[in-house]
Amino acid sequence: MADLRVGGLARFSSCDWPGRLVATVFLQGCSWRCRYCHNPHLLPTQSGNEMSWRDVLAFLDTRRRLLDGVVFSGGEPTVQAALLEAVRAVRELGFEVGLHTSGAAPHRLASLLPLLDWVGFDVKAPFGEYERITGVAGSGEAAAASLSLLIGSGVACDLRTTRHPALLDEGALARLSADLAELGVTARQQPFRAEGCADAELIELTVSAIG
Repeated sequence: MADLRVGGLARFSSCDWPGRLVATVFLQGCSWRCRYCHNPHLLPTQSGNEMSWRDVLAFLDTRRRLLDGVVFSGGEPTVQAALLEAVRAVRELGFEVGLHTSGAAPHRLASLLPLLDWVGFDVKAPFGEYERITGVAGSGEAAAASLSLLIGSGVACDLRTTRHPALLDEGALARLSADLAELGVTARQQPFRAEGCADAELIELTVSAIG
C-alpha cells in the first residue's frame, strides 16, 4: 500500500473540481514557499496531524457511487513518490481522479497524467520571475515544463493565477499572459485569500487596500 503522508481530508467538496462532487485528500509537503500560501501547515514533509492512507481508502470505499471523484491537493502532491500508487488505488475503486498542482515536479507529473481526468494548475508568475513568488531558483523552468506536459496530454484543466498587487503588478500580469499565449492557453485570475495565510505583510496590505 502507498506510503502516502496525508495532511487532511475533506470528505465532501463541490468546489475543488468544477462540476464534480468529490472528496479532497490534502497531502503533506511542498518544495516551494509561496508567500500567499493558505495551507502553510502542509508545507513540511511531515506533521503531527497526519492521517493514515489506509483509513482514507477505507472511507473512500464507503463513498463508491456517491461521489464522482477524488482530488489530490496539498501542499504540492507531486513531491510524494507514493502519489502514483495512490492514484491507481483510487481509480481501482471506480473514482475519477483530479489533481491540484503548481508543476513543481514535472517528472512525476509526466507519469501521473495518463491516470488523471482533470488538473487544477496554479500559474504563479511569468516563468522567468517565479523565484520572487516561490523563493526557489529554477521553479519557473519546472512550472513551464509541467504546463507543457499538461497541455500536450489533452487532460482537462483549469489554469489559475493568484493575484496580489504586492507580488504581481500589471506589468507582471502582462508578461505572464504573453508566456501563456506562446503555449496557446490563458489563465483565470483568482483573488488572494487572507484566510490561512501566514504572511502578515500581505494580509496587512490587503486590509489597507480595502480600507
